[in-house]
This record gives sequence, C-alpha cells and structure tokens, in this order.
Amino acid sequence: MNRLAQERSPYLLQHKDNPVDWFPWGEEAFARARAEDKPIFLSIGYSTCHWCHVMAHESFEHADVAGVLNEHFVSIKVDREERPDVDRVYMTFVQATTGSGGWPMSVWLTPELKPFYGGTYFPPTSRWGRPGFLDILREVARVWHADRAKVVQSSETLTRQLQSIDRSLPAAAGIPGAAALAHTVQQFRQAFDARRGGFGDAPKFPRPSELLFLLREHARTGDADSREMALRTLRAMALGGLRDHVGGGFHRYAVDGEWRVPHFEKMLYDQAQLVLAFAEAGQTSGDRFYTEVAEDTLLYVQREMTHADGGFYSAEDADSEGREGAFYVWTAAEIDALLGDAAPIVKQRFGVEPGGNAPHDPQGEFVGRNIFYVAASVDDLARDAGRTPAAIVDLLHESRLKLFQARLARPRPHLDDKILTAWNGLMIAAFARMARVTGSAEFLASARRAAAFVREHLWRADGRTLLRRYRDGHADIDAYAEDYAGLIFGLLELFQADADPMWLEWAIALQRRQDELFWDESGGAWFSTTGRDASVLMRMKEDYDGAEPTASSMSVLNLLVLSHLVEDAAWTERIDITLRYFGTRLEQIGRGVPMMAAALSAYTATLQQIVLVEGDGADALAGALASEYLPFAIVLRVVPARQRALAASLPFIAGMTPVGGAAAAYVCHHFTCRQPVTTVEALHEQLRATA
Repeated sequence: MNRLAQERSPYLLQHKDNPVDWFPWGEEAFARARAEDKPIFLSIGYSTCHWCHVMAHESFEHADVAGVLNEHFVSIKVDREERPDVDRVYMTFVQATTGSGGWPMSVWLTPELKPFYGGTYFPPTSRWGRPGFLDILREVARVWHADRAKVVQSSETLTRQLQSIDRSLPAAAGIPGAAALAHTVQQFRQAFDARRGGFGDAPKFPRPSELLFLLREHARTGDADSREMALRTLRAMALGGLRDHVGGGFHRYAVDGEWRVPHFEKMLYDQAQLVLAFAEAGQTSGDRFYTEVAEDTLLYVQREMTHADGGFYSAEDADSEGREGAFYVWTAAEIDALLGDAAPIVKQRFGVEPGGNAPHDPQGEFVGRNIFYVAASVDDLARDAGRTPAAIVDLLHESRLKLFQARLARPRPHLDDKILTAWNGLMIAAFARMARVTGSAEFLASARRAAAFVREHLWRADGRTLLRRYRDGHADIDAYAEDYAGLIFGLLELFQADADPMWLEWAIALQRRQDELFWDESGGAWFSTTGRDASVLMRMKEDYDGAEPTASSMSVLNLLVLSHLVEDAAWTERIDITLRYFGTRLEQIGRGVPMMAAALSAYTATLQQIVLVEGDGADALAGALASEYLPFAIVLRVVPARQRALAASLPFIAGMTPVGGAAAAYVCHHFTCRQPVTTVEALHEQLRATA
C-alpha cells in the first residue's frame, strides 16, 4: 500500500495498492518535490470515471510505469469531486494549452506547483494518434534535467497568463433586459435537434439548467418554442437509453445523437436536476408522464443512493465485471429465459434484437447485448398483441420487477459513497419540490432527513463552518461557494415544502456566511474559494453552467427568493451587481450560462409570494397550486402552530388568517397582498390575473 491507504476519498483509495508512490495533495508532497528537485506528476479524476479506470489498469498498476514515475517524479492523486478548487486551476491550464479537457487529467508541475505540460487520458504506448504515457514520462524527465531553465520559464509564463485571465467578458453597463433572454432562446432554437431532441449532435449531455431556463421563458412570455424544445428533449431522454428502464435513474450522457447508447455512470447531481426539470415539465404540460419519470428517479435515489441516516451518495460507476455497462445490458436469450410468454412484448417494447441493438459501438463492448430504450408505445404493443393497454401496462410492470430482481444477482457497479454538501443540496431541492408537486409525505421525509444529516455532520456547532465531504463517519474539507449555494437552494425549496422556520433561518445564516467568505467586493459575483489555501494558484469565479450550475447562478436565484421573504438591501444589490457582471455574457452567449439566464428570467418577471394559511379545504388549495406551473412564485403553506414563529422572520404573514374557518390563499407581490381567496376557482382566477 502507498500513502493513499490513509485517505477517505473512494477515488484515492482505488489507487492505494498501485506500485506508484502516490501522495495526496498537500505539503508533504510539495516538500518532497522541492527537496529532491523533481517535477510533480498530478493525476486528477474521480471514482466512477471510466477512462480513469482504463488509465489505472493500463499504466498505474504496472511496475514499469511506476518505476519511471517513482524515479523521476513526485506523483500526486487528487479527487476532483473533493477538491474542485485544484481541479479547476489545472483544467483551465489543460484547456488553454490543448483546446480540450476531461478526466483523467494528467498535468506536470514544477515543485512550486506551476504547470508546464498537460493532457487527459494517455494510452500506455502510442496509439489512436495519442502519444504513449511512458514516452511522455521519459521525455518530460529528459527535458527537466537537460533544459530546466526553459521549463521553469515556460511554467512561470503560463502561470502568469492563467492568473491574469478574467474568464468573464466585461461587465455590462446595466442589467440585461428581455432582449438578452430572447436572444438566448434563439441560440437554443438554432442548436435544437428537432428530430431527436437535445441540442447539437453526439455526444449528448443532459444539461437540465438549459431546460429550466426554456421552461421559465415559456412561462414569462408564452413562447411555444421554448416549451416544446424542453418537453421534447426531456421525453427523448426518458424514452432513450440514457434512462435505466429497469432500475430507474439516468446515466451520465449519451455517446450517440439518438440518446440510445449511454455512458453508464450515474451521478447524484444529474438525478437531482433532472427531477426538477421533469417536475416542471409535468406542471407546464399537464402530462403525468413527466411527473412519473421524476417520481421513479427519486425512488431509485431512495433505494440505491441514500445513506442509512439520510444523506445522499455521490455516484454509481459505469463499469462492473471489468466492462462498461455490464450491469445494465441484456441478451435476447436472457430475456426469453426469464420472462417466458411475456418476453416477445418486452423485447418489442425495449428494442431488443437477437444480435444486440447498440449502434455506435466502435469498441465492440456491447456485441450481442441490448441497451433498453422505448421502441414501441403501449398502444402499439396492445394492438399487435390483441390486448388492452391496461393489460400491457400490467405485464410491463411485472416484467420490470422480474428483470430488476434478476439483475440484483449480478455484480454491482462501484458505489461512490461519499456525501457532498453541494450535491446533497440539489437533491434536497428535488425531493422537496416533488413533495409539493405530488403531496408525497415520503418525499418530504427524505428531504428533511437529508437536511438534518447535513446539519448534524457537515455544519459545525459554532454556526460558522460548513464542510464539503462526509464519508465513513468523518467530515472534512472546508466548503466551497458551490456547497453554500447548493445547500441554500435545497433549504429554500424545503422551506416552501415544510414551512419550518428552522430551514429559513439556516438558509439565511448560510447566505450571510457565503457572502462573507466568497463575495467579491471589488468586482461582483462570488469566488469559488476563500483564497486562503496558498497551494491553489488561482482564485476563480465559475462562469459556465455545465453539468452543475455555477455558485453565482444558484446564488442569484437564492437571493431572489430570500429577498422576497426577508427585506435586505445588500442582497438586492448583490443580485443587480452579479447580473451586470454576467451581463455581456448573457447578452452575447447566454447558452453558456443558462442557469444565470433562468435567474435573469425570474428577475425580469419579478416574483410573487403565495401564502396558504391552513383551514378547511387546505389540501384542495394546495393541490391547485401544485397543478400550476409557477416558476416565479414563492409558495408557503403555513399551519397556525408555526405562524407566530414564522412571523418573527416573515412579518408580512403575521396578519394572515383563515376566512371563516376556511383555508385562505394570499397572493402577494412586493409584500403587498390581494384579498384572500378560499376556493380553487378563485385561486386559479387570481393567479391568471397576476401572471
């Protein structure tokens, strides 16, 4: 074993038996590099990364590679999910010098941590147009000894260039208006794949922030295209191979343009954001299909990705039995043997073919095997089989259970069981939102338990310290801006589902601490880090809403909600400053910041407060609110026992009462409320009038 055996990260522990003399990121490694005058080889990845596994098996597990690394380098492993601050610095370098990035990421540094060469995956020997890893190691070692001054000079020049990069475009003179939002919708319209859903061609990634923005623009303007692009993309994801049709949940991305062949890992942040998008799609369309997909995804998370005490795990691997997707794919013969008379219908439903159905399989990983996707509708199956649609639905449900139980006997993919604050915040939001949409007490309980878990294990009793990672009874790593923003987002959703003042008070405390640690007083927006760790060369601000939304995007959305609950001029000012900071980006390349565009959409629409005060008929009014798509409303359901405690933070609700014993809904704007309504019809009418 090497030093990684003492670490908590599942990714680092995967490498503890490598013959490479790995160090974790820290002063011990840096001091060794300085003392021995060796360059650092930095390898960054995460535990469910397929190509990280490939490079480990091909290179890091072999004595000849380890011999070169151990002789000429100090080798450091970093889990990008635990240390996104380190990852972002060197990813910026790799993208700037190679034009692309990804994981595993391989970077060579001076002992002062300044990068001079980098890339992503390298095969052990030259192939596929990529130089071999051993060849690179030997050449870097040669140049380090033969031309040290040039290497050091290059590293210093590159580092200065990186540190001088302001990755955002210049701030706008004012807050962008509706024209910027229309321009962003047009960018999506131009990239939309009208036949297959999604944007652009293969590979296709689920990027829910795009869809949340488009749905908001439909709600704000009535633009039909915005809604149609979002709904068609979500339906394509749900019917394609991206979704696990046996166990639930969604895989990371599709390698093809048809959403048929996934990269099979499952990430918590994808499940959370997709649930939010499907929930909103169900509300705006009135189609239960979308809501049911969201429910099914949450059931998967409850079953497979939830700690016994309530926190949510990070990811499931793509690989098992040494192959990608082995846990998920089926042969036609397996289905015949398992399902008997039901097999023909199930095979027709999921596009199963005798020789396998996977297109775009250049590696030959799925030869003879089938990736389930919805190839035939229930109505088509019923017509072809001469049965009723209801009978077909029952058959598919029974068959799914048999397939699920049979799959349990297979070796499972690796579970990354660390619990990350930011991702848990997103998942809390998803459970809380769906609790409101469906009225599910079970979903609300999951959101509460996860929030309580984070509060107990990752929030220090001094009320000043949030941590990022919990695993195996141990919490560590000071939280980043994204952890604060993600958790606040989750707590604000939970507060709307639960109306316990504890969640609001905690969200306020977290927001004030986030501002204290990360807000840029001179330029606006939030830095990702505090800047206190001298080993991190750059204090960066994220400006791209990718697989996860940026801290600044989430924070503007959070402050929009908070400032419409608790009046605070500083929060309003920070919203305005951040929208100006991102203004040029929103005006020119809004597709790159869709969650910030969603925040601008909400800012432009302005938010309502809707308070439902308990009384007779409260469930009917709550159901009416849940059936409406209200992305620009904060909805609270207040029970009398909590109203006094809530009014301490929200004085505008103090005088709200039931009307003649009947539950009453108060629709408010800028803390000024209309007359309360007590019937579903009157509530719908008032919501239409204030839309």
